[in-house]
Formats: sequence, C-alpha cells, structure tokens
Amino acid sequence: MARPEFTVSVQVRFLPEQSPAGGPFAYAYTITIVNSGDTTAQLIGRHWLITDADGKVEEVRGLAVVGHQPLLKPGERFEYTSWTRVATATGTMRGTFFCMTEDARPFDAPVPEFLLAQRQTLH
Repeated sequence: MARPEFTVSVQVRFLPEQSPAGGPFAYAYTITIVNSGDTTAQLIGRHWLITDADGKVEEVRGLAVVGHQPLLKPGERFEYTSWTRVATATGTMRGTFFCMTEDARPFDAPVPEFLLAQRQTLH
C-alpha cells in the first residue's frame, strides 16, 4: 500500500514595519511542504495553534493555504508565506495540515512547534 507523507519546514521573520511599539507583534512565516511519501496527495486544509508568551491561545482552522490546495506528486514541493500577530514580543505556533491521497485516504501532516521571536543582537 502507498505511504502518504508530507514533510513540513518553517522559516520565521519579524515584521517591524507591521509591529507598533508595545505590540501586537507581527511575524511572517514561510512554509515549505515536501511530498516525502510515495503517492500523490493534496493539502486540503489547516489547523493552527498560536500561543503568546502569556499563554493565550488563538486557534485558526480553514480550507487551503493562501488560497491554494496544492496537489503534490512524490518529491514535489509547495512553498508559501503568510503572517500572524501575537500580543507579546514572543510566541509559538504549531499545527496540522489535513491532506488526502488521490484515492481519498485522509492523513495529517504535523507542523512542529516553531518560535515567533525577534532576532536578538549580540553585544
């Protein structure tokens, strides 16, 4: 039986121009999704948990990512950039992509927790 699997990596960038003094703090994140399995599959939707430094959690669910539901053959990749705001200077995000194989078998692609933080300058 075919093995569906998407591997997800993330890069984060602080957006100072979208972050007024005192917050909220804006971060762009670039997601790279690679079909690391051996069957063609489609990303259908997403579920995010965004947590600020005070422990406040915002939950986001929806179909597609930036308006796309990419269909990826084995070895293909899809990359997109989106953004979020948190009330505190730091936070975390983690989530799940809901996916479906060509023969209609659902599977989840986890997005490991990643840090929303400004790069600190070394003195």
